[in-house]
Parts: sequence; C-alpha cells; structure tokens
Amino acid sequence: MATTSGPRTGTGRITFFISLAVFAQESTWNLYDSQVPPLLREHLTSAALVGLLMGMDNLLGIFIQPWMGNRSDNTRTAWGRRIPYLVIGMPLAALLFLAIPHAAAALPALILVMFAYALTANSFKPVAESLLPDFIPPQRRSRANAVVKIASSLTVMVAALISIFLIDDFPAASFAIPAALMVASAAVLGVKLRDSRSPGYQAALAEDRARQGAASRRARVRDVVLDIVRDPDRSRLLLIVSILVFGGAWAASRALITPYGMETLGLSRGDAGGLTLPSGVAFIVAAYPVAVLAERFGRLRVMMAGMTVFAAGLVLGTVVHTPTGVVLGLCVAAAGASAFLVNAVVVLWNLAPSGGVVGTYTGLYTVGWVGGGFLGPAVVGGMVDLTNWSLMLVHVSILAVVAVLVVARVSALRRRSEAAHGSA
Repeated sequence: MATTSGPRTGTGRITFFISLAVFAQESTWNLYDSQVPPLLREHLTSAALVGLLMGMDNLLGIFIQPWMGNRSDNTRTAWGRRIPYLVIGMPLAALLFLAIPHAAAALPALILVMFAYALTANSFKPVAESLLPDFIPPQRRSRANAVVKIASSLTVMVAALISIFLIDDFPAASFAIPAALMVASAAVLGVKLRDSRSPGYQAALAEDRARQGAASRRARVRDVVLDIVRDPDRSRLLLIVSILVFGGAWAASRALITPYGMETLGLSRGDAGGLTLPSGVAFIVAAYPVAVLAERFGRLRVMMAGMTVFAAGLVLGTVVHTPTGVVLGLCVAAAGASAFLVNAVVVLWNLAPSGGVVGTYTGLYTVGWVGGGFLGPAVVGGMVDLTNWSLMLVHVSILAVVAVLVVARVSALRRRSEAAHGSA
C-alpha cells in the first residue's frame, strides 16, 4: 500500500485547489456534452453518427489517460511532476473549447476541433486528480475526494444554467464562461501550488535516489498493468473489475432513464429526462458523510453497503411505479452510489505499491469507469430487449449486485493479506 512522507501540508487548502481544477475542467466537459450534439445535428441526421462522435472523448481517454498519468509520475521539475502539465494543458484546452462554436459552420472543422479538445483535456484530467494522493495522506483521502466529487457534481448545474439562460441568445459567448474558469484555475494553480513540495513527490525523489546505479528503471504503463495482472493477491485487478461493473450500472441508470420514463411512465421526453435531477442533489448531500463513514468503518465495507443501497433504491423505483416513486428510488440509489464513487479510487491509490505510480493508477481507474460507461448501457439495453422496459431498473440493480460480490472478494483478500503480514 502506498504511503507518503514529508512535511504536513494543509489538507483543506490543497483540497480547495484540486477541487477548483476539477470544477473548471468538468464545467467544460458538461457544457460540451449538452451543447455539442446540437452543433453536430446541424450537419448530420444520423443519431448514431452523432453518438459516435460524442463518444470519441471516452475512447481517447481509455488510451491517453493512463499514459499521461504515467508520464506525470515520471516527470521531475522545479514545479513538480503535475503542475507543468496543468499550466500548459488547461489554457490550451480552454482555447480549443472556445473555438468549438466558431468551427461549427463546417463539419470537418468542427470534428477537428472536437478531437483536439478531447485529446488535450483527456491528457491532463488524470494529472489534476493525481494531485490529491500526492498531498493528502491515505487516511484522509476519502474526505478530500468527497469534496472533489461535490465540486465535479456542481458543474452539471453550471452547465444547465448556461444552457437555460445564455446558450440561445449568446451561443458563442456561452462557451467562453467555462473556458475562462479553466484559464483562471490554471493561473491560480501555477501561482499558488508547487507539487514539488508534496509528500508524494518527495517520496518519488527518494525512490529515484534508491534506484541510482541499479538496473531498475521507472515503471511504464505496461509494467504497471502487468504487475497488477500477475499479482497472486488479485485485489487490485478485482477492484478495477468492480469499477468497470459498477461504472456500467451507474451509466445505464443515467443513459437509459429517459426512454424508461417515456416507455413505462408515459412521460414526455423532457419530463423523463428530468427524473435524475433530484438524485444529483442527493449525491452531493451524501458524498461527504459517506467519506467520514468510510474512514471510520473501512472503505470497502462502506462501498459494499453503498452499492447495496444503490440496488435497493432501483428496486424501490420499480415497485413504486410512479414518477414520484422513481425519483425517490433514484435519490436513494444516488446516495448509495456516492459511497463507491468517493472511495473506489482512494482504495486503488492506497493499494498502489508506491507513490511513484499513483498517476498511472488514476488513469487505470478512468479506464475501468469509462469502460463501464461504454458497456453498461449496452448490456442493460440487451437485457431490456429480452424482457421489457418495466424491468430496466432491476437489470441495473443486478449489475450492482455483481459489483458488490466482486468488492466482497477484494475485502476478503485484504483481510487475508493483513492477517498474513500483520499490516493494513
């Protein structure tokens, strides 16, 4: 399990800066997801093609994020190993994001700018998130990550407000607001934060000194993945599997809720799409308390309890088959899901063999989560085809139960390991 050493840094201050960086990044991503499809629809009539182009960023993320996380792990500068990528990448991504509505007149230009933005923004996403384990000690990471997740969730509301009040009258200027947030965030990070002072960076330098004159070299992504796959303990591999499975359940509960509401509740498209809005608030309210509970009772235990609550909420929404009942079930489910979303990456960080690979582990977490986001809606959609739409939420809960069983196995392996080695 990775540990850090070095002088204690104010966790509240560091958490604020990391949350600011994530908030700025996710503000652009959420507006991108909501407002780029209409720009594509001006040129394309095929919903499949629009969906394919909108999925391009997820596909790029699977390949780019682990590699860039690993690159930042192995970077050494006076500013540290993460900040240089952020102060360069965030303003560049902001400029590309700002160019999207101006490139929308021609489809080739729009696709080119979309690709460039997705490539750039995916490159520094794991870098920003990896600042948290660099600075925050393992025992406090759940609380810090809860604050980061809350900041990320708030960006959905920011994107919605921009869409409601500005996008129709000021379509190009609307893209400037998240872009400006990104540039301002990069400036604040560049001035106020030096991750060269972080315990994680100092531990990495100590590892470098220990390697001097030895035949060993810094780990590549391939080396890290092979270490996880070949480890007889299987804890890390199974945890990534659970991230993929629960990520699929979460994505399916979001992506398929609009047709579910239309098909089974007789709602309009707009009303069905709004079924998840209250659950976003429930997620924000629950995020910090589940972090505190995880630090007190154990992260894996709280994750399993939260996923069970997620599944129970979806069953509740199926049994109480009214719009109000579905909204209530989704709120219960989102509160439960927060236990997994806040703690899963923290467990993965803490299982890393050293602080020198946490950026790579952040990228691997994203691979699992994005992979689940790609496969989950398709798997649940196939189950709906075999049954009917009225059981869609139950099908999602089945995926969640599978994830619970996988995490239970991880928990058993960790207890066995701790008993054998006498350490956490």
